[in-house]
Amino acid sequence: MSKAIRIHANGGPEVLAYEDADPGQPGEGQILIRHTAIGLNFIDVYYRSGLYPPPGGFPLIPGGEAAGVVLALGTGVNWLKPGDRIAYAVNVGAYCEKRVIAADRVVKVPDGISDEQAAAMMLKGMTAEYLLRRTFPVKAGDTILYHAAAGGVGLILGQWAKHLGATVIGTASSADKIELARAHGFDHVINYKEQDFVAGVAALTGGKKCDVVYDSVGADTFPASLDCLRPLGMFVSFGQSSGPIPPFSMSLLAQKGSIFATRPTLFVYNASREDLVKSAEALFDVVMSGAVEIKINQRYALKDAAKAQADLEARKTTGTTVLIP
Repeated sequence: MSKAIRIHANGGPEVLAYEDADPGQPGEGQILIRHTAIGLNFIDVYYRSGLYPPPGGFPLIPGGEAAGVVLALGTGVNWLKPGDRIAYAVNVGAYCEKRVIAADRVVKVPDGISDEQAAAMMLKGMTAEYLLRRTFPVKAGDTILYHAAAGGVGLILGQWAKHLGATVIGTASSADKIELARAHGFDHVINYKEQDFVAGVAALTGGKKCDVVYDSVGADTFPASLDCLRPLGMFVSFGQSSGPIPPFSMSLLAQKGSIFATRPTLFVYNASREDLVKSAEALFDVVMSGAVEIKINQRYALKDAAKAQADLEARKTTGTTVLIP
């Protein structure tokens, strides 16, 4: 019998139960896949803790990205065959050995990208893609600030932004994480536990500040992130690892320099099949070019998902982590 991690009620890591789970057979437009590696992300914690409502209710199989091998095809799927290597990023359902999934939500993994790399970078890498290329199209000469620089998205985005010619400033919480971020494209990294990052950004930019701030931290970095932007800059809030940003008056954006603010999500940016394929291809291309390197920093067995999530919440992990079925 295939195994999966299920959540039957919100709570701490202890609610992640390792159970038997029959994936069933694929229907029209679906495929059955066997996972070879599964990505670990903070959004998995949000669904477990109750910060985000569980899609479809409980019981819930969490997990938003994975790579694997096609086992069987449903009717109407003519562009894949058994044995093809695929990867995907969706809302939930990845913490399992086998699953049925809509074929139009997966992409083929090219030679030159390992299964572990694909599983570790689909959600994080395509997030970096839309942030850098579509939410705020970063170009040579731009200055950006990225919080949680040593996190999974940060290590990809830092390299990619540097490849685009930007000056890349990050924040991190320890000397080890600062060193890691600097090795992944960041020109400057501010230890936010030892230095006011607003003052640090002002000093690094000669008072000019940044064109864009990418913030996945939330409560702990708001509204200070707004003070790191030059007039007409853009505040991009795409996560809330420290808790949600409290409601604020729109007039605050005027007071801070007529700045723009947005709360994007990957699944809106890649809602169409066309956008999904373009995003994945851009990610695969930049990785295979050598401009962005995907390193797996932690591996856990799927049955140890509770330990993996606990370590993620405690900020004991850096960069990318995979679960191995």
